[in-house]
Amino acid sequence: MDTVALVGCRDNFGEALGEAIELIGGLGDLGSPLILKPNICTGNDHTGCANVKVEVVEALVDHVLDGDGDVEVRIVESDSMSKYADRAFERYGYRAYVERLQGRGVDISLHNLSKSSLARFDYDGCYFKNPELPSPLADWGSFASVALAKTHSLTWVTGALKNMFGLLPRKDQDFYHPEIHEVILDLNRMFRSGLCLIDGRMGLEGVISGNPRRLGCIILGRSPVSVDATMARVMGFDPGRIRHIVEAGRHGLGSLDPVVVGDDLESCVVEFKTPKGLKDDAVLGRGARA
Repeated sequence: MDTVALVGCRDNFGEALGEAIELIGGLGDLGSPLILKPNICTGNDHTGCANVKVEVVEALVDHVLDGDGDVEVRIVESDSMSKYADRAFERYGYRAYVERLQGRGVDISLHNLSKSSLARFDYDGCYFKNPELPSPLADWGSFASVALAKTHSLTWVTGALKNMFGLLPRKDQDFYHPEIHEVILDLNRMFRSGLCLIDGRMGLEGVISGNPRRLGCIILGRSPVSVDATMARVMGFDPGRIRHIVEAGRHGLGSLDPVVVGDDLESCVVEFKTPKGLKDDAVLGRGARA
């Protein structure tokens, strides 16, 4: 049975993350290179709740390096309709952070996947058939998806699973929106995250703009479905109604009902509003609220 850690956190992120790691029995054997995908979805995070903060990645990498100082870390993101990755890396402190660690001899690098060469992947999925994708992903040893608790009109929620959409190198990523559920499933099957972290100190009713909500927690686990199902419940939603989570669960990417350790889940629930314009195909069953 999958285990997910739910830990209250408002200020000391590193301390809470350490507690969460202990609760799931450690980070395990993370292969090298570790591809770390933070959710950086905008070049103008005016709410302060749309992008994963560099301090979150820094805390996670510190724990990874404490376990294996020789692991190679690649932090990746792509251009999208709402940002240029290189500018976002600069503006939100990622480039300065990586350069600081490189100066200490750490094998860490920053990759704009939209500028990377492409490699052919042997994969026959629901949407992708032997796709060409960025070459820094070709020799991955392990994946970490670092996301936020947000709502989305195309997928209801966006967490560890939806975060992988940012691996696609096209700037016009709306090209994939008509088949977004199949695309999310394929990306997570090709690149299964062995570590999934939700910075739930603050959530957002919306993707970039919207209403910030204080959740005051972090969520950590080894399976994206298990982590996203827990995140959905903390947001007041039933994960069994959220299409992309359910479909990923059917393909072995985690459990809709993981064992949650740490804080009591019910005491952490903050009811989010269902996103405006939620697409019918994102919802399983009638209605949009558990």
